[in-house]
Amino acid sequence: MERINQKIQLSKQKLKALPFRKIAPNIVTLLALCAGVTSIRYSIQADWAKAVICVFVAAFFDLLDGRVARMLKGSTKFGAELDSLSDCISFGVAPAIMIYQWTMFDLPKFGWFFCLLLSVGMAMRLARFNTMLEEEPQPEYWNHFFVGVPAPAAAALVMMPIMISFDFPELNWLVRSNAFCAVLLVIVTFLMVSRIPTFSTKKLKVPTYLMMPLMLIVALFASFIITQPWLTLGIMTVLYAISIPVGVIVFLHEKKEFLSRQ
Repeated sequence: MERINQKIQLSKQKLKALPFRKIAPNIVTLLALCAGVTSIRYSIQADWAKAVICVFVAAFFDLLDGRVARMLKGSTKFGAELDSLSDCISFGVAPAIMIYQWTMFDLPKFGWFFCLLLSVGMAMRLARFNTMLEEEPQPEYWNHFFVGVPAPAAAALVMMPIMISFDFPELNWLVRSNAFCAVLLVIVTFLMVSRIPTFSTKKLKVPTYLMMPLMLIVALFASFIITQPWLTLGIMTVLYAISIPVGVIVFLHEKKEFLSRQ
């Protein structure tokens, strides 16, 4: 009985105070969620530039919260669940509403279906990701790859036609067509829920002799983002799309090498 009372007292003490390192990652995740919901507001107002920017801001915070959690050793199950819910809204719901308001509303009956497909696919992907965390570790050759296209990248691919239209309005006849956007939504949804390997930088290590060139590339990227934001983000998204088949080839090569050593 005394031990039970001690456990109750300890649990009450834990509820009274939490270390900031446990809270900080959740604050970053909430900032990502706020950015995603704000994107929905701008989509309803047809302010496309701000809507796209908010999704990229959410992607930045999503990239940051995991790093903050690992750096502060503040990872929690609550934080993981909150992150998934935030991702579903910021990268599944917000881009779906954006693309619907931008062009798909003009496709009678079926326009909303394709946008809904994206949101459902995003929820399924995140659910699979959470269950995979509880399963056995994946083989070594999966270390540098995601299973399917990650949520922020999928959102960027969906918004690619909108970004193209900012700098190349003469291409609106193509990128704003219902057929083009419908096919894009189907392809992106398939890439999310598939088991196609895509490049991951989480465990990527940069050799010391490449540090200076990498810093120069980052500086150039920052300058291009300031001077030509939509063209730069659009090119980066296109390059990511090209990297998907390249990633599959590299993955198959690494898998073959790994199995040959067994």
